[in-house]
Amino acid sequence: MVVHVNDHSVIANSRWNPARCFMENLEKRSPVTSDSMPSRAPDATAPVIEIKNLYKSYGPLEVLKGVSITAPRGHVVSLIGSSGSGKSTLLRCCNLLEDSQHGEVIFKDEKVKWFGTGQARRPSDRKQVTRLRTNLSMVFQQFNLWSHMTILQNVMEAPVTVLGRDAKEVEQLARDYLDKVGIGDKADAWPAQLSGGQQQRAAIARALCMQPEALLLDEPTSALDPELQQEVVRVIKDLAGEHRTMILVTHDMSLARDVSDHVVFLHEGKILEEGAPDILFGAPKSDRLRQFLSATAPA
Repeated sequence: MVVHVNDHSVIANSRWNPARCFMENLEKRSPVTSDSMPSRAPDATAPVIEIKNLYKSYGPLEVLKGVSITAPRGHVVSLIGSSGSGKSTLLRCCNLLEDSQHGEVIFKDEKVKWFGTGQARRPSDRKQVTRLRTNLSMVFQQFNLWSHMTILQNVMEAPVTVLGRDAKEVEQLARDYLDKVGIGDKADAWPAQLSGGQQQRAAIARALCMQPEALLLDEPTSALDPELQQEVVRVIKDLAGEHRTMILVTHDMSLARDVSDHVVFLHEGKILEEGAPDILFGAPKSDRLRQFLSATAPA
């Protein structure tokens, strides 16, 4: 067992695989049905995701200290900050891959139900967790494609297995999304036959095939070399241009400036500054943000 303290959160298992964990948790449950839908219709004007006064710690280590963010429908919210600031932890708290000790997680005006307090706090409604996760697709830094499946099978797996959708219908949808991200000709290839940029675009197609309410992207370009990064950046910019709701964790300040409606600067688990990208990047108020932007500026 190892404990890493960095921007990708503290993970108490060196073999933890986010994609496998997500699928294993969902495959133990029945496909989403009308029985697992909320008891009341959500407010169509409500933000897709709201986080209110969220606290998250690992034992004595406080990672998030009263953080609040809102992702309105059709908006892109970018989370920036140095390694260890809590960005990736916050993203995983949004779709309940991480439990928090205090605060609210709200999806389309529906609050996550909890039991317990402090380190013992857990979601109390498994069906609600399943429904929320299927509506908040996450794209991880390390792709997490299944090596024993073709690219097409990877993209189809969750809609068929988790949502119980018809395989033929999903296949056409999956091919459409692979075309959308520019790798339609790789549908029958194996992940090992693709470049890193192509694998990440396949991961984005997989997330889109769930037809989620929002995309959560955790440093989707950081594992790629500069040339391959641009392949993924173009896809993200296209998605932003379609007014898809996204929360993006990134160290790419140019990307955050170009695609965001709102940018949040995290420092030591707190929001130090936030606002529209032209204001936050053009006229930072704090010395810490000015220092961060100077350090991340192109040479």
